[in-house]
Amino acid sequence: MQTSPGNYQVEIALKSGRGPYRLLEAAPAARGGGAIVLTLALESANGIERIAFKCAIADNLALDDDPEAVLARLAPWIEREFEMTREAALKSIRSERRMHVIVFDRANRGPF
Repeated sequence: MQTSPGNYQVEIALKSGRGPYRLLEAAPAARGGGAIVLTLALESANGIERIAFKCAIADNLALDDDPEAVLARLAPWIEREFEMTREAALKSIRSERRMHVIVFDRANRGPF
């Protein structure tokens, strides 16, 4: 995991069936509606593909406000669900013209 000094961007290396990717914090974390919302990006190591999506994590699940710690918990889940996450994010952007949002709450705890 790497953090750029003086920058909000956190980066974690992922392995996928498509080769190495980076999971990046693409914007500062925000709080609202009883959740912490992270804007994330999956970027191929060669830089050819970059896909953005959001994760909304209910306050009762996100026990840590530190985006780096939350991202470290999310990374293994995203790596395991890589193809599904990638396809859903691409479909949302292409057909709905909005960023895909993955909600982690009492009904869908994910890695929390």
